[in-house]
Amino acid sequence: MSDKKLKLVLCWHMHQPEYRDMQSGEFKLPWTYLHVIKDYVDMVAHLEATPAAKAVVNFAPILLEQIEDYSNQVSGYLHDRIAIKDPLLAALVEPSVSADPEKRLKLLRDCRKANRERQIERYPAFRKLIDMADWIEAHQDSVNYLNAQFISDILVWYHLVWMGETVKLNDNRVKRLIEKGSGFSLHDRIEIVEIIGDLLSKVIYRYKALARKGRIELSVTPYAHPIMPLMLEIDSAREAMPGVILPAISHYPGGEERVRWHLQKGLATFRHFFGFEPQGCWPSEGSVSQRTLQVLADFGFKWAASGGNVLHNSIRACGIGEAVSVHRPFKLGSAEIACFFRDDGLSDLIGFEYSKWHADDAVADLIQHLENIADYEKQSPLVSIIMDGENAWEYFPDNGYHFLSALYKRLSEHPRIELTTFSEYLDSAAPEAGFLPKLVAGSWVYGTFSTWIGDADKNCGWDMLGDVKIAFDKAVANGNLSEQQLAVAQVQLGVCEGSDWFWWFGDYNPGEAVSDFEKQYRLNLSNLYRLLGEEPPPYLALSFTQGSGSPAMGGAMRRGNQL
Repeated sequence: MSDKKLKLVLCWHMHQPEYRDMQSGEFKLPWTYLHVIKDYVDMVAHLEATPAAKAVVNFAPILLEQIEDYSNQVSGYLHDRIAIKDPLLAALVEPSVSADPEKRLKLLRDCRKANRERQIERYPAFRKLIDMADWIEAHQDSVNYLNAQFISDILVWYHLVWMGETVKLNDNRVKRLIEKGSGFSLHDRIEIVEIIGDLLSKVIYRYKALARKGRIELSVTPYAHPIMPLMLEIDSAREAMPGVILPAISHYPGGEERVRWHLQKGLATFRHFFGFEPQGCWPSEGSVSQRTLQVLADFGFKWAASGGNVLHNSIRACGIGEAVSVHRPFKLGSAEIACFFRDDGLSDLIGFEYSKWHADDAVADLIQHLENIADYEKQSPLVSIIMDGENAWEYFPDNGYHFLSALYKRLSEHPRIELTTFSEYLDSAAPEAGFLPKLVAGSWVYGTFSTWIGDADKNCGWDMLGDVKIAFDKAVANGNLSEQQLAVAQVQLGVCEGSDWFWWFGDYNPGEAVSDFEKQYRLNLSNLYRLLGEEPPPYLALSFTQGSGSPAMGGAMRRGNQL
């Protein structure tokens, strides 16, 4: 056994796409506030509870803006009775239930969107309501026989099961409502909104407070989460997928200008919420290319990170052998920026396997892997575990509470493992970075861009984006937009350029998720055309992709390694 210390970075990426109709301000999907009350509050609570723990927490700027909007809307309702612009959240405070059968059915469908094993089955009272809702879905002519109490109870329970485990353990209001179990009143529903408001208003500050104390490092993603390498050069997809079929557009018009806009806007948003400049950038989906790293270096970032398979592809392309340690940062050519690479195997164990294990066994297994790495490596290694900060935990018992509690405790106490951050590692007397003569463009998913381009439906999405960008450029060149109109159109274009729409296009994804995101994408594009003073093309009135698949974890996550 070696006495070398292994340095470990846990990097949690917090990200939701723009769910608002940017013209009306209405939230079309509720996932931002639901992940706040379940995941973002739990994740910060675990860090608060373990003073010796350290981590990197990365925020997509467009997520921060939505959290602020939700917080303001809930505050506006509670203080001035201003309507909330999220249908599901607003339903909690509606004095009476709509008589419209379609609205009732939609509400029941929305309240069934929870993990069956971990959220629904855990609470018999909620399971009974969901069983009834399932029956009504199969017998829709019965929906008018539902009374208001059923709707009230299923709404309250849905929000209770989405509460974080640390909230359930510490908030007496939540404890009381769970114990009550049924017969929820309007007062109870308003109390749920008050709880949600408390969580929304404090969550960003809690991360900021930990960063000020040096307990975490905060980093940033480009504003609306675009795939920067593809915007800079669509052909970069061929570097890891030589035979890929690309969209009809040979390049994204003005791609570098748009990448720089997302970075500038993202940094400004980060400063607004946290009051300082981040030193690191998790490029959207860990997507990197040689040109992307150079642009990030131009913006003064000290580090970026990507998937382990990007490094493996690059090592093979450089012909420098597979014996090169992946557990350290690398630099490319003359660029000053260091690039860290995710240990895909360890990250995927947390994301896809450990939810099936007892928490103590899972943490012991992870530590055994880390000890083996420390024994094997000749120099003190830096291991990067990088993953979504929200999507895995609903598959764990009690939202990952036992796993995360044990993880931070065991790691922070381990004599051979040192939790650190990327910037702290670079500032320490760490080994020099490795040198890469060439970087093969790719992402943290399989080391390729196959999740966002190459499929016929994904390519169709890119061609639609290319069409609206050409219309945007034409409107700007003709001077059709005032300064204020241009600023609004820039943001709307940024939303259209986000990665999430392309992620979900394709029949291998679940039908409902594909439909939700495809509708949102067409709405985003249509809104931009109208801002430019044009009628949207007729094809935007028609669905262009449908899903029928059943991927692991519902498709919200992907493995770093393809099975």
